[in-house]
Amino acid sequence: MTNGINAFLTSLRAIFNNPTTRYVLRRYTRRVTCEVGGKPINERLIYFALAEYAGENVKCPLSTLPGRMIFKGLIQLGAKVFKVKEDEIKQALSDPAVRRGIALVLEGLALYGVTVPQKLPAPFLIVWNFTNMCNLRCAHCYQRADRPLPNELTLEEKLNVVKQLDEAGVAAVALSGGEPTIHPHYYRIVKELSNRGIYVATATNGWLFADMKYLKKAKEYGLRYVEISVDSADPEKHDRFRGVPGSWKRATKALKNAAELGLNHAMAVTITKMNIDEVDDILDLAEELGIRRVVFFNFVPTGRGKEILDLDLSPEEREEFLKKIVKEMSKRKLEIFSTAPQYARVALELSKVVVPTHFYVSIEREGVDKVISALAEYIGGCGAGRIYAALEPEGTVTPCVFMPVPVGNVREKHFREIWETSELFQKLRNRSLLEGYCKECPYREICGGCRARAYAYFGDPLAPDPGCIFNKTEYGKLVAEATK
Repeated sequence: MTNGINAFLTSLRAIFNNPTTRYVLRRYTRRVTCEVGGKPINERLIYFALAEYAGENVKCPLSTLPGRMIFKGLIQLGAKVFKVKEDEIKQALSDPAVRRGIALVLEGLALYGVTVPQKLPAPFLIVWNFTNMCNLRCAHCYQRADRPLPNELTLEEKLNVVKQLDEAGVAAVALSGGEPTIHPHYYRIVKELSNRGIYVATATNGWLFADMKYLKKAKEYGLRYVEISVDSADPEKHDRFRGVPGSWKRATKALKNAAELGLNHAMAVTITKMNIDEVDDILDLAEELGIRRVVFFNFVPTGRGKEILDLDLSPEEREEFLKKIVKEMSKRKLEIFSTAPQYARVALELSKVVVPTHFYVSIEREGVDKVISALAEYIGGCGAGRIYAALEPEGTVTPCVFMPVPVGNVREKHFREIWETSELFQKLRNRSLLEGYCKECPYREICGGCRARAYAYFGDPLAPDPGCIFNKTEYGKLVAEATK
């Protein structure tokens, strides 16, 4: 028997990859209001069929019964043919966030069929830069965070954004910033997102969560994953990079708190020339703290990062670094990842396994990320504008937090409309439009290059990613230009 989630998704792709079954599936993408466990929920009919399959107590209008029965029968047929571990699937589908993720995949299959990378009607993940306020002054901050912007979303507008993301079918939201945890609206929005079955994550500097009572409160309100930044094993080095003394101590304490509380967590490390020689020390620190996952973030020279451009890794340095962490993951009791999309290619070359990158960091290991992992080859590396999008503090939508290109504003248009109609998003979903070697690369569909880095260096999101070893000639041209 193969892994349940992998086999389940394989069966779904096989069943719904023909015009007849896709037509049937499209009929189940309409939204209805049903009760799950006595709680009324407005969702796609697919969602409730999955809930029923998981054994939940579902009460829907009688008129939906034939459709639910047909859909359930198709799932059971696929499970039998592909020898799916049904108990594992039913356990995973008992999580509302997993159901949302699967429903999103199914709607994508209904609308577009099987595509590589897979097209989706809404992103799996939104990273919401909740506020521009921050208590640190990090050297690489993409947001140039400091004080709140004068036109940030009001609480009422934030609640409307939650409604929009729910209606669009978004499976997960990661609250970032600035520093989201110090904003007075933080806990309310965590609760509102969680109440709608959306998976809630937070990217933080850890200052507030060094106090266990605040982390406990966030978990009680529905926080399921916390990612805390540590950029050096050396406290003084970290504090200089982050701009405030004592930030390393509080970040590491927050990580300890997350581990003690049993909250899913990761240590987030932005990898640059400043800490490239500390990889072993950083991983040692993670093990000492009892951390389960380390995520090395790809440095993108945007925001304040433009001022430390000289700290960016060369293609050769990035390649060796990615090879090292793939090997380290086989040696250590740690999950080690990178948001560099080339990580998928390097892992495939060294371990013959395709790993998800980019937005994996915000998804829980036991839940939604099993869906993501199983779809790694179909997700295809950089997900900016395809399976992932960003939301600025004043409501502007961009393809990625590291790519400050506005494509709309949720104050003016519904998020789903922006997602479906953005010209830039349409381009990012078509890998044949990429330029340079990224267009011809045999790993194009599992990597695609970092579109934010392409934009940062060339002003064009479709340009080659100069951080890749295959684009070292492009990198050389940039270096030559900079040293003229």
